[in-house]
Amino acid sequence: MKSLIKPLFLALTVSLITLSSSFATVKPGDRRPGAAAYKTGIYSTAAGKLNIALDKETGGAVDIRLKSSKGDVLFAQHIGKNETSSRIRLDVSQLQDGLYEVEITNGVETATHKLTLATQPVDQPAGRLVAIK
Repeated sequence: MKSLIKPLFLALTVSLITLSSSFATVKPGDRRPGAAAYKTGIYSTAAGKLNIALDKETGGAVDIRLKSSKGDVLFAQHIGKNETSSRIRLDVSQLQDGLYEVEITNGVETATHKLTLATQPVDQPAGRLVAIK
């Protein structure tokens, strides 16, 4: 009878561990069900245009905003939940020199890219500096 107690105790312990792990709550991560994963590419052209390429999953929306340093929204685009990509070209040649932000968000994650506009001095070749950080 004593030799039967140890294996029975071991079997009961293993059963309880297995049962408790099957009732554990699984967290799929911080992303809520309606948030879509996305990838972006932002680059400028020599003509003073800002190109934004966005590829995303279906099932969630993504918003793109161009903001001034004061927080004023100068451009906004909503990419719907059924769309998978968007290509945007912004003409920033009419904007004043200064700091701007390109903000891309899916409602959970927000990516912010700094944009610096500066007109070249007279002694340098004509053109405009568009820098993205």
